[in-house]
Order: sequence, then structure tokens, then C-alpha cells
Amino acid sequence: MDVDTRLLRYFLAVAQEGALTRAAERLHVSQPALTKQIRQLENLLGVRLFVRSRTGMALTEAGRTLADRAPALLAAWEQALRETRETASRAARVLRVGFLASAANEATQRIIAAFSLRRPGWRVDMRQAAWTDPTAGLADGEVDVALVRLPFPGQDALRVRVLFTEPRWVALPEGHPLATRDQIRFDELWDEPFVAAPAETGAWRDYWLATGERRGRAPRIGAVTDQPDDWLNAIANGYGVALAPESAARFYARPGIVYRPVTGVSPSQVAVAWTPSAQNNPVVQDFVHCCLENTPPPHDQPA
Repeated sequence: MDVDTRLLRYFLAVAQEGALTRAAERLHVSQPALTKQIRQLENLLGVRLFVRSRTGMALTEAGRTLADRAPALLAAWEQALRETRETASRAARVLRVGFLASAANEATQRIIAAFSLRRPGWRVDMRQAAWTDPTAGLADGEVDVALVRLPFPGQDALRVRVLFTEPRWVALPEGHPLATRDQIRFDELWDEPFVAAPAETGAWRDYWLATGERRGRAPRIGAVTDQPDDWLNAIANGYGVALAPESAARFYARPGIVYRPVTGVSPSQVAVAWTPSAQNNPVVQDFVHCCLENTPPPHDQPA
């Protein structure tokens, strides 16, 4: 019997959330589509996995058995897929580098140039990730190494080295009353609607909403986006404001948006990250060394 790994992922999401609605939101699918996938899995297996009620989805005894086994099955498949992709990458002499937004800012090209000198004949394939994946492709094996922003969900399971620190600013619609100010206190933004990353990004979303620096005030969400262009459009159209790295003023300048320094929020950190399995990969480690050698130490950056 062949079972699509997607069906197992959907099953685990429902098992963990205990409700179709929350699982559908987490998976970015409609509830009817998710219900159909669960029924398909039950039909394939010939067993009932859930007892459905008004209060949610409870696992049957058979469902609990699958819920216990499925994570190991998926982890083994992901490892096999990751190793297969890594082998193909080495054979093609291509290093897949994931990144978010502006990567390592102006240092990115210096890093790539240094790597090309260190590894003649190798090519760097830069792959931009959506904000729904703050690991920039590391979590699912899409890339070999990544330039990321801290903190992000799952970073404790990865090897991470901080490259530099930069202040967080705020991006505002050009006509916003605070847009004429040279500097803005963060508490002046507490009641503003914010453009946020999707909820499933967890700590990543919370950090860019600065939830820990609001003294218990819940943020207002004006729009949710997972791509830089959508983020810029939401701000320019007046759906909300957003915290951003200082470098966004250079890399994401556009008519209708202004960037201003903010006091009362911690700075942002850029890091290079890789999986534990790549710890002994000499090509990945060469790239890591190029990152460390071509960016200023974190303590030399403005806080």
C-alpha cells in the first residue's frame, strides 16, 4: 500500500491541533479539503482514525498508534530526501544558499566572491524563502546553508552563528502622522495596526511584532503577508505599519513608504545557519567561514 506523505502530515496536524479548523489554518488549506484528505487516508488504511464531535477531533486507538509512529516515518523520509539533495548538489558543484529578504545586506556579494575564490568551479545558488519558512529552506532540506534572521522557530535544532546586528526601524505609509518624525518611540506605535507574518511562524512573527516589548498589550493585526512585495504593498496601502531592519530602508525603498528609527525595541541579528548533518560538510563550512570573515563582528555593529 502506497500512502502519500502529505496525508500523514495532514493527519498529524489534526491529531496535534485536535480540531479541523486550527489544523487547516496551520496547513494553509481549506477545512473541506483537509476533511477530504483525512477521509482519503482512512479509506486507504481501512480504519477509523478520529472520532468527530462538536468539541473537535479525538484520536481512536488506531489513530493513536499511527500518531505515535508517523513522526519517525516522516523524519526518516525527510532525512533521506535531504541526503539525496545534498548528494545531487555536490555532484553538480552547486551550493544551495537560502535567505530571507536582504540576506546579509551589502556583505552578501563579498561572501559569495570569497567563496568562489575558496571553492573554484563551485556556484552559489541563492534561493529566497517566504516568511512562512524563517529557516529559509533548511527545515525541509531545500538548501545546504542559510542566511537568516534571529530568532526563528526551530533554530535550537540547527547550528547558528551570528554575523552582525542592526537596529529595527519602522516602515510607515508616507501619509502617516508619524512619518514626518526623525525618530519614533515604540510605545507610540502600540495602538497601530501592524502588517504581520503568518501566525504559524510563531516566534518569528512575535519578534517582528515586538510582543515582548509591549508590556502586555496585544498587537493589532492589519494585514498578514509572507512575501516582501505583499508586505510593501500592505504598508503603502495603509493597512498597517511594520518593524523592519534598518537595511530595509536601502533594499526595500519605494514610493509611498518611509522608514524611521524606533527606540524601545531590541536590534535584529543576522546569522548563518546549517543543519547538524552539515557540520562535517567541508563545502558548507567553507561558506560559513566566508560569512564570518566578510561581515563585521556582532559587537562592532550599532545596537
